[in-house]
Amino acid sequence: MANEVLLSTLKYLSNWYLQSNIEEVAVDRAGEIWLRLRGRREIPWVMEKDENLSKQYLTDVMYIIANSYEVPFDPVEGTPVVYATLPGDERFTGIMGKNVLYNNDDIEGGIAIAIRTKKEVVDFNFSDYGLVKGEELTKLKSQNIELSEDPYERLMQYIANGDHILISGATATGKTTFLNNILKLLSPNLRVITIEDSRELIVPQQNHVHLILSRTQQTNQFSYKDVIDLVVRMTPDAIMGGEISTENAATIWELMNTGHKHFYSTIHAESPESAYKAFIDRIIHTFPNLNQEKALEQMKKSLRVVQIGREGNIRAITDIV
Repeated sequence: MANEVLLSTLKYLSNWYLQSNIEEVAVDRAGEIWLRLRGRREIPWVMEKDENLSKQYLTDVMYIIANSYEVPFDPVEGTPVVYATLPGDERFTGIMGKNVLYNNDDIEGGIAIAIRTKKEVVDFNFSDYGLVKGEELTKLKSQNIELSEDPYERLMQYIANGDHILISGATATGKTTFLNNILKLLSPNLRVITIEDSRELIVPQQNHVHLILSRTQQTNQFSYKDVIDLVVRMTPDAIMGGEISTENAATIWELMNTGHKHFYSTIHAESPESAYKAFIDRIIHTFPNLNQEKALEQMKKSLRVVQIGREGNIRAITDIV
């Protein structure tokens, strides 16, 4: 009986994720569903309107899945996240409540859901991976690119390659403003997830989820250590972090090493070298036994730093490494 109730509740979502050409579906807000299509596509995500996916319906889905699998779920005082493997072996991830904000006027919070299918692709061909007899392998944009000596061109290369970028500067140097402008340079087709303690980032990409972990208003049991599992299961193309603090540094560093490209964040520091050191100092609050020398070496290989300085009313990029 419980399984029948679950399947009946999922009917509007399953109309989408059970289609043979769908690899994953994502709901960022009520009334819309994003579809990740199978195959090699320049635009992997497409959005469809669906009035059946109301906020009430999505709320019912979250509670019924939690009850069916007997997993804890309480977006107000407990855990706001639900993970489950659905009857067709689809992987369900959902979060609900004030940790998801659609916009600054949203006081109730929202719902974000991702469902990844596990259907066998019977028509798979090696050409789907660019492997064709007699032809050269595909060269990805990030491979074998000689970096420009021109700072502007070098930054554009970092962004195009999907490199991790840390925006460093003192107070009021415009770090968040600069990060918002980087967002404008990213492809409009990317799926973007932001992780902040207050809503400051403005995301022009339609397919986006804003996660909020307030330092002053957090009442439930959702913490930065819980963010890692949630974010990687929601399949982001780009991740935007708020300013690095002692609370989130370890989470941000771990997310940067999950294989995702396009990770951007900010930090309070006065030079690229001090930015690396400040990042490590904040990680140590969570991992006191961190091998600092090894972490610094890894950071300098995988993390670019854009340094912003200020002199009076003049703000300027002083270094890009």
